[in-house]
Amino acid sequence: MKKRSAALLAAVVALLAGGAQAQSSVQLMGMLDAYAGRMKLAGDAQGTSVLNSGGMTTSWWGFKGTEDLGGGLKASFALTSFLQADTGIPGRFTGDTFFSRDANVSLSGGFGTLTAGRALAPNFLPTILFNPFGDSFTFAPLVLHNNVGLFNGTGWKQTTPSDTGWSNELLYSTPSFGGLTANVHYQFGEQPNDSGTANYGLNLLYFNGPFAATAFYEHDQVSNPVPAPFAGNDTKTDWMVGASYDFQVAKLFGTWGKADSDALDQSTRTWSLGVSAPVGPGSLLAAYANSKVDTTETTRKTASLGYDYFLSKSTDVYAVVMHDTITGFSSGTSFGAGIRKRF
Repeated sequence: MKKRSAALLAAVVALLAGGAQAQSSVQLMGMLDAYAGRMKLAGDAQGTSVLNSGGMTTSWWGFKGTEDLGGGLKASFALTSFLQADTGIPGRFTGDTFFSRDANVSLSGGFGTLTAGRALAPNFLPTILFNPFGDSFTFAPLVLHNNVGLFNGTGWKQTTPSDTGWSNELLYSTPSFGGLTANVHYQFGEQPNDSGTANYGLNLLYFNGPFAATAFYEHDQVSNPVPAPFAGNDTKTDWMVGASYDFQVAKLFGTWGKADSDALDQSTRTWSLGVSAPVGPGSLLAAYANSKVDTTETTRKTASLGYDYFLSKSTDVYAVVMHDTITGFSSGTSFGAGIRKRF
C-alpha cells in the first residue's frame, strides 16, 4: 500500500513538473498546522494529552494551476491532499481518499466557472466563513456540530451528513452580481439501475462592505469521501442561513439551520453566535453553538475562546480552550496551543 502511494505521488510530481515548463502558473502550495494540548469532548471518560494536526485548519498540500486560453477563457486544475502533520500519515482519517480535498478540472470565463471532479460541498463555505474559528474541525463549535461525528458513548452525528467535499461532482459557480455569488452542486450517485440516487444543493454568498450573508441547502442520498448510498436508502436534507457584520472594533457572526433524516423521522436544529475582535497584537475569538435533536430532546452546547496572533502573513500561533456538553453525558473541556504555516 505504501509502495503504491509512493509510486502514485512520484508519477503526479513528474507529470506536473513537466506541465510546469509549459504553464508558469502551476504551483505547489499547502498548509501545516500542529498543536499540543489536552482533549476531552462530551461523553469522553477522561482527557487525552495530544500533539495533533489541524487545530485551526486541517493540514494539506497539493498542486494547482491555470492556463490562459485567450478570449477571457481559462482552464484550471486542482490536486490537493489532506495529511496529518503530527505523524505524516496522508488523509484526515483511516480510509480517506488520497486527493480528498480537491481532484478536479475547471473551465472559467465571463459565464462563471464549471468544475468537474471532487470539489466542495454546498455546506462548506457558508459554515467556515460565518464563524470566527473558520475551518477548525477541532475547536470551532459550529463546525463540530455540523461536520464532525463523535465516536464515543454519545454517538453524536454531524448534521451535514455527506462530508464537506463531494466526489463525482459538477459544480457551477456564477460571476459576482453586486457582491452576490451562487454555487450550484450536483453529485452523480453512480448507482446501477437507480439513476435517481444523487446529491444536489446550492449556496449563496453576499459580501458588501462590512456586511455579509449566506445560505445553503443540501439534498443528500450518497455518503462521501467514498460515495455509497446511506443505510436504509435514507434521504437527508439540511439548510442554514447566516450573517456577519464588521464593526471594526469587533466582527459579529450568527447562523441558524436545520437538518432532517427521512429514515429516522428526525430533525436537528442548530444555531450559533460568534465574535472576533482585535486585541493587542492579535485577535480574540469567541464562539458558541447549540444543537437540539427533536425526537430525543438531546441538546449539545459547545463554547470556545481563543487568541490568534500572526507572526507574518503566512505564519500564526494560537491558543484555544473549549467546553462541550451533551444531554445525559459528562461534559468535557479541551485546550490547545499551536502554530499554522502556509506555503
